[in-house]
Amino acid sequence: MHPSRHRLILLAATTAATVVAGTLGTVVASAAAVGCRVDYQITNQWQGGFGANVTVTNLGDPVNGWAVTWSYTAGQQVTQAWNAAVTQSGAQVTARNVDHNTAIATNGSASFGFNGSWTGSNPVPGSFALNGTTCTGAPPTDEPTTPPPTTPPPTTPPPTTPPPTTPPPSAGVVQMEKLDRGLVSVRSGNGNLVSWRLLGTETSGVAFNLYRGSTRVNASPITGATNHLDSGAAAGSAYTVRAVVGGAEQAASAPALQFGAGYLDVPLQVPAGGSTPSGESYSYSASDASVGDLNGDGTYEIVLKWEPSNAKDNSQSGYTGNVYVDAYTLTGTRLWRVDLGRNIRAGAHYTQFQVYDYDGDGRAEVAMKTADGTRSGTGQLIGSSSADHRNSSGYVLAGPEYLTMFNGQTGAIASTVNYDPPRGTVSSWGDSYGNRVDRFLAGTAYLDGQRPSLIMARGYYTRAVIAAWDFRNGTLTKRWTFDSNSSGNGAAAGQGNHQLSVADVDADGRQEIVYGAATIDDNGRLLHSTGNGHGDAMHVGDLDPGRAGLEVFKVDEDASKPSSYFADARTGQVLWSTPASGDNGRGVSADIWAGSPGAESWSSAVAGLSNTRGQNVGRKPSSANFLAWWDGDPVRELLDGTKIDKYGTGGETRLLDGSQVASNNGTKSTPALSGDILGDWREEVIWRTTDSRALRIYSTPTPTSTRIYTLMHDPQYRVAIAWQNTAYNQPPHPGFFIGNGMGTPPTPDIHLR
Repeated sequence: MHPSRHRLILLAATTAATVVAGTLGTVVASAAAVGCRVDYQITNQWQGGFGANVTVTNLGDPVNGWAVTWSYTAGQQVTQAWNAAVTQSGAQVTARNVDHNTAIATNGSASFGFNGSWTGSNPVPGSFALNGTTCTGAPPTDEPTTPPPTTPPPTTPPPTTPPPTTPPPSAGVVQMEKLDRGLVSVRSGNGNLVSWRLLGTETSGVAFNLYRGSTRVNASPITGATNHLDSGAAAGSAYTVRAVVGGAEQAASAPALQFGAGYLDVPLQVPAGGSTPSGESYSYSASDASVGDLNGDGTYEIVLKWEPSNAKDNSQSGYTGNVYVDAYTLTGTRLWRVDLGRNIRAGAHYTQFQVYDYDGDGRAEVAMKTADGTRSGTGQLIGSSSADHRNSSGYVLAGPEYLTMFNGQTGAIASTVNYDPPRGTVSSWGDSYGNRVDRFLAGTAYLDGQRPSLIMARGYYTRAVIAAWDFRNGTLTKRWTFDSNSSGNGAAAGQGNHQLSVADVDADGRQEIVYGAATIDDNGRLLHSTGNGHGDAMHVGDLDPGRAGLEVFKVDEDASKPSSYFADARTGQVLWSTPASGDNGRGVSADIWAGSPGAESWSSAVAGLSNTRGQNVGRKPSSANFLAWWDGDPVRELLDGTKIDKYGTGGETRLLDGSQVASNNGTKSTPALSGDILGDWREEVIWRTTDSRALRIYSTPTPTSTRIYTLMHDPQYRVAIAWQNTAYNQPPHPGFFIGNGMGTPPTPDIHLR
């Protein structure tokens, strides 16, 4: 969410409002009557043009087919529309439903958007009508609901407890998690470093008192960074923290988690191994993980994928064992286990799972692709238990494909729909044996700028298809589908990476899908493409704080294209690039050295370390993998394998060697998860122990004087944690710059659920 975004509510029936050039923010007009309500929202504008969203709510009898009409008074013209067919005759505008949103139930809503042109002024329309009924009156009290899905979902058991309808935001625009303090105590020398979360709604006016048992350890309330080194304190000391607001001390936090040896072990239950139809034995290792507040208590739980030892890259034939997905509390209680069954193949490119609170009920859901034989955490069956769609090479190239949203607390099925995009003809994705057809990506994005949507995708070497889903009131419904085969989208074909990123690249308050070299706008339309093709690594963030907006650093594997490039995320304009050099397999961009402003970028196939202008400023780091904010300064550290290093011009300094732990994903050497999941804004690292009997969480023992709210309340960073497990895992970046010389972080425009 752009930090300057705000809302101005205008009653269309009673107020004449004019938006002048250069005005920042969002203008909303709302009108309601006995029969209908229309909310007209100007979301952004530029010289000569503007964008708008319209939501119509039916307050009368159900309708099947609708038309919304209004008139402009200043010569505005609609130029492009989505989710509705919009025509204009003079000042009169008519928006009619499209196939997927024809029906609006009583109290139901349908939404559409458009771009328009304007000159001089852009007044909000004075009135609207739905199927001829004028809509006038008070502003809305409910958020819009999503149109019904384009295809009926397969039959599955209903959720055990339907989630309640989400109330409107109480403050701020973006729906985020209501987290607790995440208090941790990490043994540091002869004392304990105790750190806790500053929430994104507490950017000013909040101080803290820290207690060891019943003794306050700080002489005066802590107004700086949310950590305190309690020197000389005994290992295992119990801590709580209390916020101080307006001089009044608030309730105590939950007791601190103890990292007595610098880490916390979360015990796991390793699945039993098995054997394939060809007689091959396999065992299991803990693999990628994610976090979410599954039960609504403000504390994160861990969702973990179990990978069999015979997991395959899509290019490799052979049977695999079943994939399991578990949920654990931080104390090691297993909440549930989903068995994806024999018809989901195991490997880094097959199962991408998303953990997020999609319906805003305060509890996270878990979404993933499913198939015949999948069993939920409560034993519910999806499809047929006897179906076996594997061919003699172990590939699954036939049979139904589903997308399932699971209840995060119980693992029960909440909603199952047909997976979009379907496989169709296998060879249409680039080969006939099953490699490219089953390249899946997943993510989470605030496409409407307020509530999260699920992103599921297929293909990137040739055809690329991305589907956006909403989960509202217990049901998955499709928002839009982007297909590179569709007219106007061809520039996205062959541009995908082995991962995606999500960011508000055009600063309109809504997030886009950065799909490798192509970027898909929040409305499901192609925003731009560099045409530089597929690659293995990509970073999106405020990499150059000296210029406006976000940037992308990406490596390529096409020998005819630049080996790496640095581009404007909004337009795709390449700001600098490095010469072609074949398959450039790794690349990283972050402020790892205070000696040059902004991020430094480097990659496997290019010598040296580049600054934000592409100039070589010195020695290339010894790793090109992951990142973590670990020590006390805002410059980021190098995370690779099971170690964390501090970059230096003459060499690295080792800050952490993980003990009896292992990294994931073969040569990619990535952690199970890394992110700001506990304590202050610095990042934790989670590795599996070498025997996979625990996840070992490390947290920094180093104090910091930098005060930043939890990065999990920055929308770009939070959704990056959700997509981190996708294919070739990449580190998260926030939507603002953290590094040497950084300014005060922008206040996030959020409300907490």
